[in-house]
Amino acid sequence: MTNNIPFNRAARKICIVCEGNEEYEYLKRLIDLHVWNSIYKVELKNAEGNGNIAARYQDGYQNDVYDAVFVFCDTEKKPHEQYKDIKRKINDIHGLDVAKYVVIFANPCTMQIVSKHWTDQNITSPAKPVNAPLIKSYTGVEKYKGRGDQIEKVMETITSDNYAEMKGRVMQMPTDDEICGSTNFFELLENLESDDCSWIDELNDKLNL
Repeated sequence: MTNNIPFNRAARKICIVCEGNEEYEYLKRLIDLHVWNSIYKVELKNAEGNGNIAARYQDGYQNDVYDAVFVFCDTEKKPHEQYKDIKRKINDIHGLDVAKYVVIFANPCTMQIVSKHWTDQNITSPAKPVNAPLIKSYTGVEKYKGRGDQIEKVMETITSDNYAEMKGRVMQMPTDDEICGSTNFFELLENLESDDCSWIDELNDKLNL
């Protein structure tokens, strides 16, 4: 699925491998809102589960179509075994300790970022029943379980106005992925809003030392 920005031969192509439906639909919503600089053509790939992420990343990185490839995923709760396995596999692909540059995470889950469109309150559990009351209070979606129709309704509450509020909130969050209530999402936002593409070359230099 590609974004709705008109094709531009000079655009820098960015691929983001999404862990699942929530990540995919959330980033698709941001693409549809045109909150990022139009010099980037962002394409999303739904890995449909964290076990598929590393292979999808490798395919995206090695097919020489994209200028940069990222992963967007949850850490889940400690000990973060599957998340750490994703990072290990990405490091193995490059033969370097570089997953920290391409893995965009939310601890414990992506709803941590989504909720920042409405509130400063931190999510402390990836369990959907635990987070359902908070989601209902801000979106009106009852008993959120991550069904397709529920995700769609939640995404309808994401706007360009509360995007700015979310960005301000995630900027204040810790970036240590061991800390509950942390994310490095802000750096991706800054890059995709920038009209200076030098960050892409800097990233690829790190991946190809």
